[in-house]
Amino acid sequence: MVGRHSKKARGQSRRYARKPSVWSEIRGYLLTVIAVMLVVLLGRTFVFNVYVIPSRSMEDTLQIGDRVFASRLTPRLFTLHRGDIIVFKDPADWMEGEQLPTNLMSIIDSNRYLIKRVIGLPGDTVACKGSGEPITVNGKPIDESAYLKSGVNPSDSPFSVTVTDSNVFVLGDNRSNSRDSRYHLDDGNNGLVPYDDIQGVALFRFWPFTRIGILNWVWRESTS
Repeated sequence: MVGRHSKKARGQSRRYARKPSVWSEIRGYLLTVIAVMLVVLLGRTFVFNVYVIPSRSMEDTLQIGDRVFASRLTPRLFTLHRGDIIVFKDPADWMEGEQLPTNLMSIIDSNRYLIKRVIGLPGDTVACKGSGEPITVNGKPIDESAYLKSGVNPSDSPFSVTVTDSNVFVLGDNRSNSRDSRYHLDDGNNGLVPYDDIQGVALFRFWPFTRIGILNWVWRESTS
């Protein structure tokens, strides 16, 4: 009795089991693709982004054509540090007149971005007495040998800037070819970059393969 019912159930199961239609399979693939695209889009909006390096201002740390991965969680969720390499929106038409690609791999927007190293945080006084002299932060010379481009001075021109609240002072590693905070002291914000313009911190260079590597925070000692 039980055996007959079992055979009958299996027969009905075979009779009514149908192979998924082609449209069902296509719909499943489309939903999967859309889900992946949404995850990537949300990730690049709130968590990370990738950028192409367009100029020589950060040599030798970063070279033209390098691709970098940047975390958007700093400074929103994590603390910004001296020595961090940041990507930021052009704060006050720093790139006016320049015809350079800046974010060729971004699918989020068409804004123009720059990438520099944070030297001064809010409350810091960043200064240099000129050619041959070191950069000082709060009166203490900093060791930039780990990233400063070989053969260039920390700064050929003298300056002294106190970083105001919610801003940072930035310099390129290739000081002789970097239009950074020093060159925009008359931009209305003393050459500083507002926290609100910071898109994230560059963490990893993933292209070309021969230059893959982590962009370490090379200088974080206290200068207070």
